Amino acid sequence: MVKQTQTININFTGGIISPGYLLSVLEIAAAARVTEVRFSLRQQLLLEVPVKYLDEFEESCALRKIVCHPYGAVPNITSSYPGAGIFITDSWLSEGIYKDVFDMFDYMPALKINICDSRQTFTPFFSGHINWIAAGPAHYWHLFIRFPKSSRLFAWPSLVYTNNIGQLSYCIESILAANENISNENLYALVKEKLDYADSNLSSELELPPFHLPYYEGFNKDNNSWWLGIYRRDEGFPVPFLINLCTICLETKTGQLYVTSWKSLIIRHIAPAHRKLWDYLLGKYGINVRHAANELNWLVEDNNEDGLVIKRHIIRHFDSADVRTYGLCFGVRMNPGSNHFGSIVISKQESKNKSRLKGLQRYDILYTADFNPNSGNLVPYRTGVAKEHLGPYITSLCRHFYESNATTDPLLHYVAGKQAVTGAAPTGRQIHQCPHCFTVYDEATGDPEQDVSAGTPFSELPSGYSCSLCGAPGADFIITNTASLGWLADAQD
Repeated sequence: MVKQTQTININFTGGIISPGYLLSVLEIAAAARVTEVRFSLRQQLLLEVPVKYLDEFEESCALRKIVCHPYGAVPNITSSYPGAGIFITDSWLSEGIYKDVFDMFDYMPALKINICDSRQTFTPFFSGHINWIAAGPAHYWHLFIRFPKSSRLFAWPSLVYTNNIGQLSYCIESILAANENISNENLYALVKEKLDYADSNLSSELELPPFHLPYYEGFNKDNNSWWLGIYRRDEGFPVPFLINLCTICLETKTGQLYVTSWKSLIIRHIAPAHRKLWDYLLGKYGINVRHAANELNWLVEDNNEDGLVIKRHIIRHFDSADVRTYGLCFGVRMNPGSNHFGSIVISKQESKNKSRLKGLQRYDILYTADFNPNSGNLVPYRTGVAKEHLGPYITSLCRHFYESNATTDPLLHYVAGKQAVTGAAPTGRQIHQCPHCFTVYDEATGDPEQDVSAGTPFSELPSGYSCSLCGAPGADFIITNTASLGWLADAQD
């Protein structure tokens, strides 16, 4: 079948958008019969341009000096800039320094580059190939290299001064392009040989902050003004809506828009007198800005409808089971080899029989050992899971996240202290875990893959029951936690 559209991306360095520039793009897109656009994981604008209007679109972009590329040809420089002053405060990395860093890139990077504040968790740290993360001392940066086509991460042995970010990034790109399988030590030695740059001794390793995704949608107070976050459930933004949005920005002298790594838009510095314009615009196009938090903490590959289907399926289960997901985020990986951000990642298995029947498709559920999505080391939780069983298993993994953190919960320390005084003993349902691969058996969920129904106590499992992931016998399982809500309530009385 002949392809009817061509995916085009337009890069917005660091996620910063000029409303006037975006308006020009949208007018060209509308003339090329584009009715909807999307934003990407790397803070780009994505357009599906009909092939028969592609030449006209590209010529119009060239006339207006708008740089566009086929999707994936030129990765964007992403940053945590959209959260500066909103989710990130009291940092030496100001908006002005971000822009100074962006200006250092006088070449078009061929690799993915991330520029992030170390105190935030709104933008992924290591999703780029060259990852710059602000250090504690002002104007110094940690550098992490994630080698192309691999998950190998190399922490640079020294801190790098701000003024050298651009030239050092270029030098690293050049070396990696010529030496595909270069070792960490050789890369560092070659860079030191080719480039004289200012650095400082690394006195301490980067400490990843605990993950917390701020609520990035809706109207929010910002000193004497407002900021507005706009998220779209299907990721699509109607072109007429965005044209009107840009027009309001220009009329109210709003100089910048921001696109986030969560494929959403942020408009800042909305004066109270102008709030009614934004309310009217959202109402005119039926744009909802109060989605549940458990729907906002997902990252799905760009332009991937199958991934969105999996996301919606699991969210429906979350809603029906009233599942708490605070402190977690989820990634859906449908294409092999893609590097994805998430505390919990649902990864589509490569089909061995090439069957087109989606009912036969199976998925792996993985998670980071500490549930911090930035740590990146994924551990298998379940493999070969059918779509209809994803919800119950991920629910059980969410529960495991809270139970594994219970030992550091100050409330539980309080409970333990009170129990020691009163002599009360904890009661409640038992959670069993495989000590070899950490797979959890929760009687509330059961094990649908092995025909064990929900509500089956561990003591009543079949004699031959084994871990569905590593095959360890059920006798090896250990009790991981016996805390219950009733115990907590009693302890606080």
